[in-house]
Amino acid sequence: MAKAVAKKEITDADVKRKAVKLVVAHLRKKLPQEVFIGSDGILGWIERFEELIEKPEFVASEYYDMRRELNDIIERTVDEELRFKFRDSWFSLGKALDKKLKAN
Repeated sequence: MAKAVAKKEITDADVKRKAVKLVVAHLRKKLPQEVFIGSDGILGWIERFEELIEKPEFVASEYYDMRRELNDIIERTVDEELRFKFRDSWFSLGKALDKKLKAN
């Protein structure tokens, strides 16, 4: 006899966390391999954001603060092409934070 496995209740916070995690993974892929002006800033932001994602609780204000911080980093990015790539991630991050659990 197989034991019944209890399904974890999925919440809006779980949906947002998963969407945000994907945005950060895509942002990491957009980074050039070589060091660029401001690379320390964006890499540090990604590291702090990944730590935030790992926290068990989801405090929306912390995520919005990180999004504002990303905007500051974007404005300080010298390379125009990178700035546009980062800005796309900034918009995607906002959409991820707006996600809600699909109604059945």
